[in-house]
Amino acid sequence: MTNTSDLQLGQATPYPKSPEEARLDRVPNPHADTDYVARFTAPEFTSICPVTGQPDFAILVIDYVPGPWLVESKSLKLYLGSFRNHGAFHEDCTVAIGKRLAELLEPRYLRIGGYWYPRGGIPIDVFWQTGTPPSTIWLPDTGVAPYRGR
Repeated sequence: MTNTSDLQLGQATPYPKSPEEARLDRVPNPHADTDYVARFTAPEFTSICPVTGQPDFAILVIDYVPGPWLVESKSLKLYLGSFRNHGAFHEDCTVAIGKRLAELLEPRYLRIGGYWYPRGGIPIDVFWQTGTPPSTIWLPDTGVAPYRGR
């Protein structure tokens, strides 16, 4: 049984002021001996342009094949929300989230797709992964269409 008293889950927790201050919690994977895909979709992700200070919007899709750990979803929500006042380019936000999750979770595989809405008339989609997905899993399409006025 996992000791949940140290988790943000089930407790009043304010949004962190920045991704650096945000705490991501992990819990043991009860099926660590089985390859499967867990998917998180954040359809209302926001950050701030570091040059103009204007908001940027994206759909994030995070797929991972857990190893020993699962990310606790409330802490992930708080972490992603901490980007609302964070100034960074699309590429930085997307890759930094992927790397932080990969370091925390030690997954067998992780990929993140950032489908960013246009800035200056050009949508920027950013994709990052840890390596090759295990051959034993079904990895579905992300479900986000290429940009055509999403």
